Amino acid sequence: FLISSPLFPFKMAAPRKIKLTSNDDKTFEVERDVMKQSVTVNTLITDLNMDDEDVSAENQMAIPLPNVDAATLEKVIEWCEHHREDPPRNAEEEEKKEKRTDDIPQWDQIFLDVEQSMLFAILLAANYMDIKGLMDNCCKTVANMIKGKTPDEIRKHFNIKNDFTPEEEEQIR
Repeated sequence: FLISSPLFPFKMAAPRKIKLTSNDDKTFEVERDVMKQSVTVNTLITDLNMDDEDVSAENQMAIPLPNVDAATLEKVIEWCEHHREDPPRNAEEEEKKEKRTDDIPQWDQIFLDVEQSMLFAILLAANYMDIKGLMDNCCKTVANMIKGKTPDEIRKHFNIKNDFTPEEEEQIR
């Protein structure tokens, strides 16, 4: 549909919206370009012919995201909204770049400063939704959490049970 007002006498198309439904049945209406970061969502939009200009958001089918709960999806959408103007990532250039963990943008560092369970939920959602930038920054955050720690400290931090026998542990050393 079109937007016009006394300040803008010309008609301007309203931003296209899509609906995303979490695994706990909460539906979010989001501007289409916000979710351009997600390869999965974009593929579904194309495969389900949801780019039809004649279909309003109210009449549009919601895209189900069975691996993402509402609280996590809300965080993912927040990240995508913040990064909506980011240029598309070039896979070839990304592969050639040196892998670093100290180049997380400040906004993302603050955004990812959440409880460990939420961080891992965001990481899993970013992987499922194929949002490379978010996934990379989640992985860097986790890498920074374990950097400089002993195996025992890592186990304690992540509540991981050591299931190695003493012989297996000796063999590894």
